[in-house]
Amino acid sequence: MSIITVSRRLLQGLFAAAALIVTSAFAQSYPSKPLELVVHTAPGGGTDIVARVVAEILTREKLVNQPVNIVNRPGGGGAIAYTYIKSKRGEPHTIMTVASMALLSQTMRPELGLGLENYTPLAFLAQDPQAVMVSVDSPWRTFKDLIDAARREPNSLVASITSPGGTGRLMVWLIERETGTRYKVVSFKSGGDAILQVMGGHTHFTTENIGEGYAAVESKKLRVLAVSSAQRLPIVPDAPTLRELGYDIHVGTERGFVMPAGVPKEAAAQMEAVFERVYKSAAWKEHAARNMYENIWMGGADYGKHLAQRRILVQEFLQSIGIAPKP
Repeated sequence: MSIITVSRRLLQGLFAAAALIVTSAFAQSYPSKPLELVVHTAPGGGTDIVARVVAEILTREKLVNQPVNIVNRPGGGGAIAYTYIKSKRGEPHTIMTVASMALLSQTMRPELGLGLENYTPLAFLAQDPQAVMVSVDSPWRTFKDLIDAARREPNSLVASITSPGGTGRLMVWLIERETGTRYKVVSFKSGGDAILQVMGGHTHFTTENIGEGYAAVESKKLRVLAVSSAQRLPIVPDAPTLRELGYDIHVGTERGFVMPAGVPKEAAAQMEAVFERVYKSAAWKEHAARNMYENIWMGGADYGKHLAQRRILVQEFLQSIGIAPKP
């Protein structure tokens, strides 16, 4: 072995050791002040509940050495909160609890300048599946029954949802695209309200989260015709997935976390590792099971790729229904 080769390996070893020392020193000093966990909705909603569960796990299991403060910044369909995150560029003590649909919808508004480049993806923990639910008194016992009725009389069936640009509405659009059917859609303030409309016979079906409708399913007031998860759900084992039925639909309310753009790479890597520990914790698994989530782990790099890919679908959807401007 030549002297040059030995010297090169020695230098590489010294650089690696120096990097390890720097990383270790950063880990000991970060976070150096309380963490701010930002939520784009008011207290009590699904995204807010996820933030509070995660904050409790972080604190109780001592995964971080600083307090975790929940900061609710509702309004503008998420624009207020995401604009706030944009203003925090480079600040590693600010973290956003993300419902991916809300984040991606904001990227379609060029006047806000809220593109994906404003965020540092950290982790994806779960997806909250949607379901096609009808009243137990309805004539439709299968998803095929519903589709056949819609084909016979286009635009005669009414779906109740929450946000006009939310995941429930996306689900209706995907069903229309996959089956060639058309529906009327009515928005309500919450998933609970949308479900009550079905139970009261005011609308024909809903595509909101299975977790929000499960109490009515359990009490035999709603029937689940299909679910949007990748696999059948243990709570409704007889309900097929849409993929099983031949439709390429796998969507749900996505639960993830981002930091502002420009944060130190060491901070992002450290928080990604922390969120992986949250994902693996018994407390998170219990919460996910109780709320019927699909547990899906993605680190920052994979979550970033997922957001970029999902944005293509969301853009097509929002342009199709007239919410986002067409090019």
